[in-house]
Amino acid sequence: MGRNAMSPALESLRREFGGAIIEPGAAEYASASRSLLASGSPVCVLRPESVEDVQAGVRFGAGAGLVLSVRGGGHSFAGFGTNDGGVVIDLSDLADVEIIDGSRHLVRIGGGATWGQVAAALAPHGLAISSGDTKSVGVGGLTLSGGIGWKVRKYGLALDSMVAAELVTANGDLVRASAQENPELFWAIRGGGGNFGIVTAFEFAAHPTTDVWYGKISFPAPEAASVLQGWAEYLRTAPEELTSIVNLANPFTGGPEAPVEIHVAFDGDDPQLAANVLDPIRRLGTVIDDDVAPTPYADTLVDGVTPPPGVRLVTRSAFVDKESVSEVLQILAEVGASARPPVIAVRGLGGAVSRIPGDATAYAHRQAELMIMTTVGGPEPVVEAAGPALDEIWGRLAPHVNGAYANFLAAAGEEDVAAIYPPETYQRLAAVKRRYDPGNLFARNHNVRPE
Repeated sequence: MGRNAMSPALESLRREFGGAIIEPGAAEYASASRSLLASGSPVCVLRPESVEDVQAGVRFGAGAGLVLSVRGGGHSFAGFGTNDGGVVIDLSDLADVEIIDGSRHLVRIGGGATWGQVAAALAPHGLAISSGDTKSVGVGGLTLSGGIGWKVRKYGLALDSMVAAELVTANGDLVRASAQENPELFWAIRGGGGNFGIVTAFEFAAHPTTDVWYGKISFPAPEAASVLQGWAEYLRTAPEELTSIVNLANPFTGGPEAPVEIHVAFDGDDPQLAANVLDPIRRLGTVIDDDVAPTPYADTLVDGVTPPPGVRLVTRSAFVDKESVSEVLQILAEVGASARPPVIAVRGLGGAVSRIPGDATAYAHRQAELMIMTTVGGPEPVVEAAGPALDEIWGRLAPHVNGAYANFLAAAGEEDVAAIYPPETYQRLAAVKRRYDPGNLFARNHNVRPE
């Protein structure tokens, strides 16, 4: 449908839509039309102020036959938060955070809130939800596909703390999903991404929190192989209060000569307990930097970095089971020491994540010990030039890794979707998709087709 033909549909939308309708030519359009990691040229960007606005936006997009993008925080590496020639529903004005049951620490969160807003709102109440590690990341995008945060080993994924959600489906209905209400939909949205509707509100079970011991312990690059192996082995027996990530080959601190950074969060404020848990990491090699200190949990979330225009980020991820950890870490240590390596991150899992059965949610990679990721960034020619070497790296890793983590995946082809969802999970998701979105209106995601 062309812009002129769409005018009557837009005029009709204006009569029932209470939020902002941002079209080309408007002062806000340049910023509203792009997400954090992608540019677009949609017909319009809608900023609903109510659930009724979301319903009106969905009906408008469906009726006009437009591509529909849903934007929470806009951090999608695959650029799902915008499009060309379609409609974007930007949820950023639906961001209220409210404690609805103090005795059970139940928190209601608007579908457009960011994790920084949530952490700041909960901090005065001594509460927290294990989420991601970046303030500007949206609650919706992160939660619906997983949520590996600084308390993941003690409290599981962000989606494991979700107890209910309200979402607008493809026909404009508002549906509630929980263990008791529409339980199959509740199963699907815990890992199935934005395939089934637009979540306008989440309910989470938060937990009491203190300060945490947070920071990084760094080692020289030549010690990467032994430090990585020792770190992974220690995590198998370390208390679940410890969550940790290793970063290496950071181009801003030396690339192949960059220090190996072990980032840690110990969930507790007792200095002696923290020392007992963290000292084995310090003994893994020659410590060249150690800034671990008591930190309010809300301050463990960092500010997101917005790439300059024209800079693209390509991220790949995979999971590592116990039997392959040694081989994968050896490969990553070698890659990190090579010329022009990608940025490499390794996240420790296990603990509370692995205690939930693999079929209990649509997030299926419960038994992985680690999640690994590589990132290459730069102008398009730089990213393209890095492609063959990156393919070679992942070719080496392929026999030892499995699956993919949707939140750290820049591609969205059939192979990527198959990596995220094992066959049985995908088939079950497709059945839910057929019920709630048979026309595949919500296709700007790692898409589960209703056929």
